[in-house]
Amino acid sequence: MDYAVLKMIHVSSVILSFSLFFFRGVWLIQDSQKLHQRWVKILPHINDTVLLISAILLAVVIQQNPLDHAWLTAKVFGLLVYIGLGMVAMRFGKTRKARITSWIAALCVFAYIVLVALTKSPVLGIG
Repeated sequence: MDYAVLKMIHVSSVILSFSLFFFRGVWLIQDSQKLHQRWVKILPHINDTVLLISAILLAVVIQQNPLDHAWLTAKVFGLLVYIGLGMVAMRFGKTRKARITSWIAALCVFAYIVLVALTKSPVLGIG
């Protein structure tokens, strides 16, 4: 598949993933019934699968191994932290405060991942 098409799919999936996670968090804060709709529980998983597959294919196309490139390693570790925080925020948080705090932390990690992707630097060009 063409690099430009893959990148467009990946970036579009990133935007949708962020949007879905952001609105789910807002609905969590509002204690909205929208959070319990079927599509809200299914669509993020479908999109995140597309996001992950496109990320893997991009790494293959540009021939960059996450173990050989610090910025890709940082993105992978950031992704794991983001997923963990997201799971606490949306499913496993024991208290409302823990869920909201995890959601905010996950948004910060998401921003870090995007900045790493844009700067190609795990320290965001600081070091």
